[in-house]
Order: sequence, then C-alpha cells, then structure tokens
Amino acid sequence: MQKSEKYTHPLSQANAAQLNDSDEGGLNLGQIGAVLRRRILLILGITGFLATAAVLKAETDPPVYLGTFEILTRPVTGESKVIQDVPQALGDEDAAGKLNNTTIQVLQSHRVLDPIIEKLQPKYPDLTYQSLVDSLVIQPAVKNGQILQVQYTDDDQQKVIDVSTLLADAYLKYSLQDRQSDIDQAIKFVIEQRKPLDERVKYWQNQLRNLRWENSLIDPAQKANELSGQIASFRQEQINNRVEIEELVARYEDLRRELVQQPGERAGNSVLSENARYQRILDQIQTADIEIKQKSAVFTDDNPAMETLRQRKAYLLPLLAQEEMRVQRDFQSRIRSLIARDRALEDKIKNLNNSVRELATISRNHDNIQRELQIANNGLTQFTAKQQALEIEKSQKQQPWSLLDPKLTEVNEPATVSDSAKRNLALGGILGLLLGVGAALVVDKLSDIFYSAQELKETTRLPLLGTVPLRKELEGAGANVSRGVQQPLRASFFEVFRSLYTNILLLGSDTAIRSLVISSAGQGDGKSTIAIQLAQAAAAMGQRVLLVDANLRCPSLHNRVGLMNIQGLTDVISQDLDWHNVIERSPIEENLFVMTAGPIPPDSVRLLASHKMQDLMNDLQASFDLVIYDTPPLLGFADAYLLANNTNGIVLVAGLGKLKRTALQQVLEEIKISGTPFLGMIANKSKDATPVSHNYYQQYYKQSSSAERVSVEVVNESNSSATSALRRTRRP
Repeated sequence: MQKSEKYTHPLSQANAAQLNDSDEGGLNLGQIGAVLRRRILLILGITGFLATAAVLKAETDPPVYLGTFEILTRPVTGESKVIQDVPQALGDEDAAGKLNNTTIQVLQSHRVLDPIIEKLQPKYPDLTYQSLVDSLVIQPAVKNGQILQVQYTDDDQQKVIDVSTLLADAYLKYSLQDRQSDIDQAIKFVIEQRKPLDERVKYWQNQLRNLRWENSLIDPAQKANELSGQIASFRQEQINNRVEIEELVARYEDLRRELVQQPGERAGNSVLSENARYQRILDQIQTADIEIKQKSAVFTDDNPAMETLRQRKAYLLPLLAQEEMRVQRDFQSRIRSLIARDRALEDKIKNLNNSVRELATISRNHDNIQRELQIANNGLTQFTAKQQALEIEKSQKQQPWSLLDPKLTEVNEPATVSDSAKRNLALGGILGLLLGVGAALVVDKLSDIFYSAQELKETTRLPLLGTVPLRKELEGAGANVSRGVQQPLRASFFEVFRSLYTNILLLGSDTAIRSLVISSAGQGDGKSTIAIQLAQAAAAMGQRVLLVDANLRCPSLHNRVGLMNIQGLTDVISQDLDWHNVIERSPIEENLFVMTAGPIPPDSVRLLASHKMQDLMNDLQASFDLVIYDTPPLLGFADAYLLANNTNGIVLVAGLGKLKRTALQQVLEEIKISGTPFLGMIANKSKDATPVSHNYYQQYYKQSSSAERVSVEVVNESNSSATSALRRTRRP
C-alpha cells in the first residue's frame, strides 16, 4: 500500500514563540471584557468589602463641619480696567478664569490670612497659616465666572464659624482697601500711555502739513483727477493731429504723381484744382494751345501771329512751374508744422505721465500718514475717555465686592455638615472596583488557561479548523443518538461537525485526506467526543468511515458508541487476526464502522510502533474513505506521534477552560521537533460559540418533512434492491 501523504503545517519559530510574545504583550480589550465576566464574583466581593470598610470607618470618625460662603467679585487689576473696553486690545476668552486664579492666590497669601490668625490664635493655639490654608478651599462657583466660593472645614464647629466670619470680613476689607490704589495705578497707567500718543499725533500732523506744502496740493486725489483730464485731452488732440498729418501726406503724394503728367492732363487733379491761380495760368496755356491749332490752319509757322502765340505760351509755362513748386512747398511746410506739433504733444503727455507717477508715490505717503494719524487719534481719544471714567470711579466710595448671603456672619450654626459616610462609600466603591478589576486580571493571568477560541487563535497563530460549543450532554454522546433524521436541536449542533469535516477536506486540495489522528495536550479536553462526532458527520455525508480506538492505555470509545470491547486493535496486531472480523458497524450511523481497542497490552508503544501496525494502517486507509484514530494525550505519551507519522496528520483538540498555555506550548514544540504532520486545532467546550439556532432547524424540518415523506415512499420501492446490494458491497 502507498504510504499516506503528509500535510505539514509550518510551525516556524515565530509561531512557536507566539505564546511567549502574547504572554508578555498583555490582553486586548476583548480579552479584558471576557476576563471581567469570568471573574465578576471576585470583583463584586472586593468592591463590596472595601465599600463596607469605608462606610464603617466614616461612622467611627468624628464629624467634620464645613463653613461656606460666596463672594461676587470684579476685576481688581488696574491695567485690566484700562484695556477691557479698548477695541484694539486683543481679547482673551479665559480672562475671567485667569483673574480668579490670581485672586485666589492673593486671598490665600500671608498678607490677607495673617491678621485672621493673629486674632484667633489666643482662642485656638493650634491654628497656623499652613493648617488654615490646608483646610481652606477657594474656587469659582461657575467656570470663568466672577463668583468665588470659599469653604473651610474642621472638626470644631465653633472654630468653623469663627474662621468663616473673619474670612468674609477680611476679604471684603481687602477689596475696599485695594480699590483706591488700583484706580490710582490705572490712572497712572493711562497718563503714561497718553504721552507717546500725543507725540505721535503731533508728529503725523507735521508730516501731513509738510507733504502738502512741498507738493503744492491739498488733496492728492483731486490733483490726480486734474492730471488725468489733461492727459486725456492732449491724447485726443494728438490723435487728431496725426490724422491730419496722414491726410496731408496722402494729398502730397497725389500732387507729386499729378505733376509728373503733362499740363493738359492735369485738369482733373483734385489738389491743383483747388488752387485758383494755378487754374488761371493753366486755362491761359490751354487757350493759347487752342488758338495755335486754329491759326495753324490759316497761317504758316513763321507767321508773326503764330510766333506771338508761341511766345505767349512759352511765357505762361514758367509761371505754371513756379506755381507747382509753390504748392509743393506749401504742403511740405504744413506737414512739418503738424509733425512738430505731434512731438510737442508727445512731450507734454510724457511730462504729465511722470507727474502722475510722482503723484502716486505722494498719494501713498499721504494715505499712510492719514492712517497713522487716525490710529493715533483713536488711541488718544480712548485713553482720554478711560482716564475720565477712572477719575469718576475714584470719586465713588462703593465697596467693589459683596457677599451673596449677607446673613452669613450672623449665623451661629455651621453652614453645612459634610456627609462622610456617603463620600467614603463612593470612594470605597470606586477603589474597590479598581482593585477588583486589577485582581481579576492578575488572577486570570496567573491561571495560565485558554478560555476562548479567539484567545487561542490570536495566541498560537495556527489554523483553527472549528469551534465546538460547550454541551454537557455530549460527554456521553454516541449511544443515545438514534439513527435516521436528526432532531432539530441535535441537528443544529451536528452542523458544527459537518462544517468541521468540510474544513478538514479543504486542507487536501491536491490529495484527499484519508486518515488522521485526533489527540489533545492532556486529559479532559474532549478529544474522544470530537472523534465520535466528526466520524458521525463524515459518515452522514456519504463517506465510509472507520473510527479506531488507538488509546490502548485507557480505551473508552466502545462505551460511548454502545459496543462491546471483546476483540480489537490489540488482537489484530498481537494475534494476527483479520481486521475484517474485528470491526463492527456502529448503531449510530450506517456508514460508520468502529474498531475497539481490545485488551489493554503491557506495552502499547511497542505494538503501535510495529510493522504490523503500519501495514494495518495502510490497509485500513485503502479500504475506507476516512480513518480516524483516537489516541492518548500528547504530553508524556508517544502513541499519537507514532500513529500520526503514518496518516495525513494530527488534529489537536484544545479544551477551553482547562488547557494551560504552558502545556500547549510544550506540545507544539514537541510536534515541531518530531516533524509530525500537523493539520490544525479544534477549540472545544467554547462558552462564547453557539450552534445554529434551534428555531431555524425546527422551521426547516417542518417545511421539508412533508416533501421528504412523499419522496421516500415513491423511491423506496424502486430502490430497495439497489440499496440492499450497495450495503452488501460496503460491508467489510
């Protein structure tokens, strides 16, 4: 037979050391909550004990009397009086609170308390400054308010009355005596602050006057508007002048082109046609040309009349040329004049722009001076008004502080008697609760036991195949479970093991898991119960399952499944019996077969380590879909290690509430050293985990019962023969 494939789990040093790391790292919030729930009785006991002791102590202690009164105060600092209404001053939201802190320090100083001690020491010799301060509490009645609450406590009732009365009188006198000096300091402060303000106002007034005188202006904005208007006017004039230049240049070019033509072709010239003198000379030349043409038909060229006409024309042509030159010079003169004017306008605009730029600097300086002058004037005005208000306040004689309860000094009874019993009960309860929580954490830490699956998973960082809820009736489960359809309550719990078996199957994605060893670190973790329930779940899912009781030291599976332990594993190995004759079909499940342990041998390790045992394990794995070996605990016994090396691996059952951390750490180290294939862990007896709801399964089975009943009746007749044959072939 082929040896079983091993599915090893990497128990690296990091995983093996995780127990130590977790122990040193402490508990998280979830673990703390679980610890407090487990140790609630210890916490309640310590809390109740300390609270009771505190109450008893309060009843035996002498009563403590409390004298209290409240004083309405106002700010006492001179500078605060000055700047509290100044808008430019930076406000402080906590100013009232800071003022009260300063006031409290003054009221507790030797300056205020020493006169009281001198008056009361003849009557109370034990009264000192330190004892008075230790028993005196001064605090604001309202946060950031102006009401001070004064409390004095002592076990002498009359002493409380006397001290409270003198304290109230001393605090009122203190406020009345210091008022005048405070106002004088405030007035002095105002006067000192006014002097530099007066100088600043004069300085900026002189600066403003000099600026206006040097630049010959009153208002820079008005001057800027005037310059802007002049610049706009000159620019418009410059634009018009340039348009006129362009027109003259164009007409001049037209004139030059016309002058190139013959005199007879210039009649239509628009420029020369506007010159009357040129037109008269041109008309005379044209008239002479007409007469020459007319008389040339009558006279010969050498005729005196023809000669006269030609002379007259020759006389007119120089005159025409002179007139053309004069017209050209006139155009040139006008163009030069307009160009000179354009240059003059450009210079004027540049000068004005320079003036505007200079004015901008002047205007900025003017605005800065105006702003500084206004700030100085405002400050001077405010300090002047504050000085007048302080002088008015100085003339008044009203007391600044006042008692909210004027009858306090006339009372002959203590204002309040403190309830020590209630206070001690609260303090004792709080202290007891804290000590109880600390004791619970310490006791739980020293117990060194796993209590939850989450704690087990976070501590070991190893695969957790499933979590089995705590069910006390499963300690003897197996024989009491009937075949057929499970009851809803039983089925809801049975689903936990179906899921567990499915998780185990998923571990062997390449090669199916055919055999495994179920063991635990010590006794009482529930490994045998897990083995039976897991075998039932696999058999109910259609697998041929063999459950082998390999615990040859203390066999118990036969009692749990309701079988006799006459012959078993010991007989197969030691007497060469055929294993087919030893296994029995379980009364719990049709596909579940059981091989009991048989008689207890003198040396179980020798039998399990034999070659016969290895051959038997190979035969069993080849004949069944799944073989489950229930073995002794791992600590102190080698049985499980011997068997696990010939299976797909070992499944470790951790009994929550019983398994110690040190035991689990030792087992994991032994598994790692031995190289035993490790599949994962099962958290058993979990109080936090619950199976699927009973109501859910009850409703499910009610809905499916009718359809299942009809289906069974129809199918039973047609499948009876096939079912019988299938059972015969599966029976070993």
